[in-house]
Amino acid sequence: MKHFSANGAKTTRHGGAPRIVLYSHDTVGFGHLRRNLLLAQALRSIEPRPDILMIAGMHEAGGFHIPEGVDMLTLPAYGKTAEGTYEARHLGLDLRTIAALRAETIKAALAAFDPDLMIVDNVPRGCQGELDLALHMLRKRGRARVILGLRDIIDSPETVRAQWLRQRNQRALRDWFDEIWIYGDRAFFDLPKEYGFSADFRARSRFMGYLDQRHRLSLPRATEAATRSVPDKDDRPFVLCAVGGGKDGADLCHSFARTTLPPNRRGIILTGTQMPGKDQAALTRQIGERDDMQVLRFLPEPISLFAAADRVITMGGYNTVCEALSFGKRSLIVPRTRPRREQVIRAERLSRAGAVDMLLPEHLSPDSLSQWLSRPQAAPQPARPLDMSGFERVRNRTAEILARDPSITTSSPALKEAL
Repeated sequence: MKHFSANGAKTTRHGGAPRIVLYSHDTVGFGHLRRNLLLAQALRSIEPRPDILMIAGMHEAGGFHIPEGVDMLTLPAYGKTAEGTYEARHLGLDLRTIAALRAETIKAALAAFDPDLMIVDNVPRGCQGELDLALHMLRKRGRARVILGLRDIIDSPETVRAQWLRQRNQRALRDWFDEIWIYGDRAFFDLPKEYGFSADFRARSRFMGYLDQRHRLSLPRATEAATRSVPDKDDRPFVLCAVGGGKDGADLCHSFARTTLPPNRRGIILTGTQMPGKDQAALTRQIGERDDMQVLRFLPEPISLFAAADRVITMGGYNTVCEALSFGKRSLIVPRTRPRREQVIRAERLSRAGAVDMLLPEHLSPDSLSQWLSRPQAAPQPARPLDMSGFERVRNRTAEILARDPSITTSSPALKEAL
């Protein structure tokens, strides 16, 4: 198969399946990684089935169920401080050194894999600008299409505008990206309008819809791990308390562990591997002899728990909220309010729309959770159904891109006009 570089020179890559790269920077929680796993599942249903390389930023990535035809490159991990700054999570390296290590690793991987399509999650230049070298290389080769994927809400408008200006994200989009996919519903949150982004940004944006998590039930072993972890012969309905990666979820878990559950109900707490060990140990002690409460640290695929839960209490991250919305669960969102406002904005909007209930962290207590659980268990009645078609739109749009004449390069006016 012949291709053309940005300067017009012919390049050749021999046959085989299309190649796709999914990048996520991954610092706090599993949301970016799990979103890319769902995208990988959608993209593997395209014919011919593409080979997919995921680039992830935490070693827990290897603990998740990875679809057939997908492999994972895990980078040395970043951690995030309470103030929102980055540091090496495990290695004794300064920030500049670990950033350079990750950047060179990404560039080498993309040079060897030679993708037809790359989807970058959330951060146009990658964490600490670690994608600059790789994206410049791909654009110079002139063949790979590059997409930015954004969740429905990034942060408060003033924060996003300042951050994107400081990080030179708009220039990166202009120089290196072909399209922007927003995994949300324009009628719920019109991201380009809310953030005052440019006309060029709006022209290249596509609202794909929320990612319906029910598709994950079809993954091999989707229910196996959860079935093994939940006590046998206990058919009582359960309330699920889930806090993503768990780094800042201890307060919610501790409050839930002291909650009075409704009669004939039990509670399952899914803490995540990033919850500090002292909080994990305190939580285990806290539930003590309760026969109606169980703590799980990690499940490689927790979707069956969301599907089976009677109610859900959770923080306000994109993936966890999508799980609750996908199954129509009566859900209470206790959003993170700092250092980002993303979760509280999402929870407030969804609460006003009638899709979830919301409790601000300053009002969190065992009593407030008990009161919510004591209310009649009516299914949520949103004023307007949210668009949950993201899975299908991502798959269909990718198939369109891969089916194009490969001799049309990303730097060509023909492709720009088609976009």
